[in-house]
Amino acid sequence: MGASAGGHRHRIVIVGGGAGGLVLATRLGSRLGKPDRAEVTLVDASLTHIWKPLLHEVAAGTLPSNQEYVAFLGHARKHRYHYQYGRFDGLDRSTKRVHLAPVVDDRGEEAIPARTIPYDTLVIAVGSLSNDFGVPGVREYCDYLDNHKQAEDIQQRFLTQCIRAHVAEVTPQKETMGIAIVGAGATGVEFAAEIHKATHELVDYGLSHIDPERDVRITLIEAADRVLPALPPRLSTATLQQLGELGVDVLTGETVSTIEQTGIHTSSGHFIPARLKLWCAGIKGPDFLADLDGLEANGRNQLVVDDTLRTSRDDDIFALGDCAACQLPGSDRPVPPRAQAAQQQALALAETLERRLEGKPPKRFVYRDYGSLISLSYSSVGNLMGNLIGNVTLEGRIARMAYVSLYKKHQLALHGATWLGLMSAAKLIRPGAEPRLKLH
Repeated sequence: MGASAGGHRHRIVIVGGGAGGLVLATRLGSRLGKPDRAEVTLVDASLTHIWKPLLHEVAAGTLPSNQEYVAFLGHARKHRYHYQYGRFDGLDRSTKRVHLAPVVDDRGEEAIPARTIPYDTLVIAVGSLSNDFGVPGVREYCDYLDNHKQAEDIQQRFLTQCIRAHVAEVTPQKETMGIAIVGAGATGVEFAAEIHKATHELVDYGLSHIDPERDVRITLIEAADRVLPALPPRLSTATLQQLGELGVDVLTGETVSTIEQTGIHTSSGHFIPARLKLWCAGIKGPDFLADLDGLEANGRNQLVVDDTLRTSRDDDIFALGDCAACQLPGSDRPVPPRAQAAQQQALALAETLERRLEGKPPKRFVYRDYGSLISLSYSSVGNLMGNLIGNVTLEGRIARMAYVSLYKKHQLALHGATWLGLMSAAKLIRPGAEPRLKLH
């Protein structure tokens, strides 16, 4: 059943190499590539992958090691799938082809021409983007944290602002370095804590004219009545307490009205001065999903799928992760946009596509919530849920260990147990071989 009607191997094309797409390509390539049961191709607009929950550390400069990046070309060779570098630029369902835009280099010259890729089965796994909700000034003056290029740009601006504060003459009128974060979900909360840690560590690296308590003001703005509104109230309370201990100003029940170059205006009349402004107040699917050759999408540009992750209007197209509108069984609530959900969907869909080649019925996806963990740099808070232990709230070192284990699980799915063991041992052997911060 591995061959299609035209005599070729069944062609599975996965668009998007995020937490779900890369796990799916890895699993299918390893299982179907070697016996030549299918030809698996992964398309991504970047040359490397990084686990999205780590982006706040990249943005703060506290994750300087390139070991956390996965190079698609090398990974594809090892796991027997093909990699195509390019940005998705359209879909022709009638001819079953994916269109890729030309790749342009830094000088504006075409480096790779436009291409089309044929498929028999297509998987859309393009993730999500920040939703600005039409607030004036967001696109012009705010940074987003949707990919590692944006995270690296934020790190550069943050480091420049710190150096500027360091060289400024110490006077009563010395300008405070304002950092404002809109949205107190997991990303906003974690970035606030991480940027606080980075500022203090930069002092140790020689920027001694900065007094983090005097010269830096971090403000977290949330429209809901508490931080982490999607998580249990006990986690919100514990997180708010730790943010307070770090000196982070938290404004809840505040909606943003406009944003300008020098700061943020709220609907209640507050003005928060800030040169570095991060917008993480909500997500949506990429705009092109709203009208993708007739596929059904919801109001947040997410493709509507059934409980097998198959799109509602095309039996040969599937979607997973943040770009898929997948409902929880027996509920009108969607599967939450978390990395653990994308990975679970990828593993379920891998089994479905294998069964599809054998003419067997698909596997139905059932989301299992294993809990929520929030990293606050110096510690973590969270809750774990399971059939054996019930609902357990964690804090401090144990929660931090559990948070790290989530990333280890992702690495295990990508690289296997041997690689994970060797890399973990290497980090234990030489923990001080690299600087704690990215300083360039």
